[in-house]
Amino acid sequence: MTAYLVRRLLRALSTLLGTTLIVFVLVRVVPANPAVSIAGPKADPETLARIRKDLGLDDPVLVQYGRYVAHLAHGDLGESYLTGRRVTDVILSRLPATALLGLTSLAIGFFGGLVVGVFTSARHGSATDLGVLLVSLVALSLPTVWVGNLLIYTYGFRLGILPLGGYGTVRHLILPAATLAFGVFFFYARFVHTNVAGTLTSDYVRTARAKGAPPVRIYLRHALRNALIPIVTILGLDVASLMSGVVLTETLFNWPGLGRMAVQAVFSLDVPLLAGTVLFSAALVLLCNLVVDLLYGAIDPRVQRG
Repeated sequence: MTAYLVRRLLRALSTLLGTTLIVFVLVRVVPANPAVSIAGPKADPETLARIRKDLGLDDPVLVQYGRYVAHLAHGDLGESYLTGRRVTDVILSRLPATALLGLTSLAIGFFGGLVVGVFTSARHGSATDLGVLLVSLVALSLPTVWVGNLLIYTYGFRLGILPLGGYGTVRHLILPAATLAFGVFFFYARFVHTNVAGTLTSDYVRTARAKGAPPVRIYLRHALRNALIPIVTILGLDVASLMSGVVLTETLFNWPGLGRMAVQAVFSLDVPLLAGTVLFSAALVLLCNLVVDLLYGAIDPRVQRG
């Protein structure tokens, strides 16, 4: 187990190092002058040259990349051009809002979809199963922005019972969380149904039924547990995606999270803030993948032995 963990950590670190190279190259090809972003478009050439020298932008590219990696190793993502604050501090200040929205919507959508998926898999081919399938296909084809605007119009504008946007109370959380949970719910309802229905035809399930095992034990212990590996894989990716910021939803509801911050960084050409957000998202994806890999062994001991 220790050797497996070490291999996974080394693979994650190498992937993260490759990501830093990609981000560094992309930052250099962005049509934005850092000196102009800091001093303003009306700054004189002498001021711009001094800023470029202070930032080390006139050094060779390899020197700049080495300095960039060295700063990253110490947790330094640079400073925002517009605010002058450390990018790490800015990200950490926005992370709680994104975590609240992402984890709330994921919990509602996942557990609701899990229940519906197991329920419909037990009635595979029935009218209920086909009805849920059709509704899921229609729901998953709806754009998130359209769903969010519909909720805002209905419950914020027409009925006036919920805020149109913002952050601070539970009432502000309901609409953006419902917007994200909408797609998550129907996705997992179909995904769980497909994987659980596939395990119900397995030999060990037929054996359990022949031995007189109750239906609840068959569906939860035998069918669901053996279908958990692909479910946990997708769940880990969703956690990373939602925690790294949901751009459209946060922008639509004026939610002060990482996604909205990334949009603001793009429009203001704040390259360090945007690059720091990308690297944070990549590190989060790698961390979630590592946790998922370790969970495989707990779910199915055969994976750990393999």
